[in-house]
Amino acid sequence: MTLTMIIQILILTFAVILTSYLLPGITVKSFWTAVLVAIVLGLLNAFVKPLMIFLTIPFTLVTFGLFLLVINALIILLAGALVKGFEVKGFWWALAFSIILSLIEYLLEYLILPSFA
Repeated sequence: MTLTMIIQILILTFAVILTSYLLPGITVKSFWTAVLVAIVLGLLNAFVKPLMIFLTIPFTLVTFGLFLLVINALIILLAGALVKGFEVKGFWWALAFSIILSLIEYLLEYLILPSFA
């Protein structure tokens, strides 16, 4: 595991914690739960999400890519089902979590990662 990967996991962990504080429909029990959520989200995004995107290409094309937001929300719901201590109270909370999480993660990576490259 490279230093950049560890930093990305920590960035995602911090983003998960911050986003859960912003959204009352998301519960993260502890820091270690957030670390596990970050790792599970990374694995789901690497292995499950591409398959879901491939299987839903017609919906994605018809909605001009907006269906990808639904896929992101489903990935969050799946992570909530897999990680004990990470609770998502419904689809709309998962959708809001995925959007805010993406924005926070992008901002943190923009600010932090160039200094390690």
